Order: sequence, then structure tokens, then C-alpha cells
Amino acid sequence: MIRLKNDDQIAKIRKSCHELADLFNEIIPRVKPGVSTKEIDDWCVEFVRKHGGKPAWYSEGFPGCACTSINDHVIHGIPSKHDIVHDGDLVSLDIGINLDGYISDSCHTVMVGNVRPEHRKLVRVTREALLAGIGACVKGNRLSDIAKAVTEICQNQNGYGVVYDYCGHGVGLDVHEDPSIPNNYPFRGANPRIQPGMVLAIEPMINEGTADVITGDEQSEWTVVTADGKWSCHEEHTVAVFPDHTEILTDLDYNGNSCLKGSSF
Repeated sequence: MIRLKNDDQIAKIRKSCHELADLFNEIIPRVKPGVSTKEIDDWCVEFVRKHGGKPAWYSEGFPGCACTSINDHVIHGIPSKHDIVHDGDLVSLDIGINLDGYISDSCHTVMVGNVRPEHRKLVRVTREALLAGIGACVKGNRLSDIAKAVTEICQNQNGYGVVYDYCGHGVGLDVHEDPSIPNNYPFRGANPRIQPGMVLAIEPMINEGTADVITGDEQSEWTVVTADGKWSCHEEHTVAVFPDHTEILTDLDYNGNSCLKGSSF
């Protein structure tokens, strides 16, 4: 069942989302060669607790505040003191905050140091696809319009694999709510119209090569990796749908000048 949010609920979700944006603005510059993913996670936990929140993933049983996925790890990388960030890495940070029962969810892939041109392109295209998906997330459209926008940019124009085993979702009152939002098109399953009051986490997960993934690597049943060992990128925003626009609640510059080219569509 899709849970439509009222203005008061959206305001409280927005507050959680703005806290998450502040966290990213503080943490991203600290993701440098030599730091461990456990150090990154510790910084995130400290920030969230200092600002009165709780790491959202704890309620799902995930052993970390930030899913830290490096290079061929698609999602759900578990923070570890043994996983060290190196020059040239792509580090995806997927973080959620529970602030007084209201959930925010966002992911950004950090390019560390001297990233190869082909990997910079992967990040650029994934960010473009996220914006295109959000641009299609307006009242009256269907979820398939989001998937069409992502697939057109990533697969049809650039030949990347659009992960189909995992997708976006409703969010705000729980970590994962209906509806599921596939990024690949066409897809099977529910395809409801987008309505005011929906709060959605839109999150393209895009692979350099095949769209196929393997769940559960040698370290963890959580971690998802690319089936061919090529690299992956993950970008995500929480958005709220209104009658006349869609707002990016987790915009990194939520005062209006977005780091991703615009805070509403």
C-alpha cells in the first residue's frame, strides 16, 4: 500500500533530509586515500547522533550507518577497518537518517583523486540519469516514466547496465515503503500513477558492463557486486511530489542552488 504523506509529515521528512544533506557536505571532502570505510562510518554515526538522529539502516539489521561500496561493489558494502580508500576509487555512500521517526535516504558516489576518464563518465551519466528520473517524477506520470528516463540515458545512449535486481522505493515513515521503483525499462510489476503526497527514493544503480549482479561476496551476505567485475555507480535522492512540482528533499544545497543543477522540477 502506498502511503501518501500530508504537509506536516513532509515537513518533518524534509528536516531529516536536510540533516542528511548537511552530513554529505561534511563527509564527502573527508573521503580521501588512506581512510578506511570504518572511519567514514564512524564520522557518519558521530554526525547523526550529534544532530539528534539515529542511523536508519540499524532498523534493517545492517551493521553500519553508511553503506560504503567501492568500485565493483554496487550496494550494501559493509564498513570495515580493512577496506582502505585508494586514489582513483569510486566510493558510493548510501546513508539514511531516522530523525524522530522520519526517514531520509540518499546516496552519492565520491570520485577519489585521479579517477580514470571512463569512470568519471560513469558517474556523470549516472547523475544525469538521476536528474532525468526525477524530472519524470511528476503528478500524473507513471513509475515507468522514471524507468524510461534512466534507461534511455544509461543503456540506450551509453551502453551501461541498468541494475534490475534492486530499485528505488517509497520512504519517509519507514526505510522501505511501497511502491518499488525500477530503473530498467520495460519492467514487470505495478506501475501506478505518481500522486501528490508521494515521497520516493529514486536511485539509479548503473554498471559499466553487465546489469547482472551477485548478492553476497566473500565477506558479507549483504554486499552486492557486479557479475563481471566492472565498476558501478549509485546516485540517489529522496523527493516529494506536490501538485505543481517535485522537490528534491535531499538536495545538497537545499537553499536553492543545487549541486545537481536544480532543486525542483
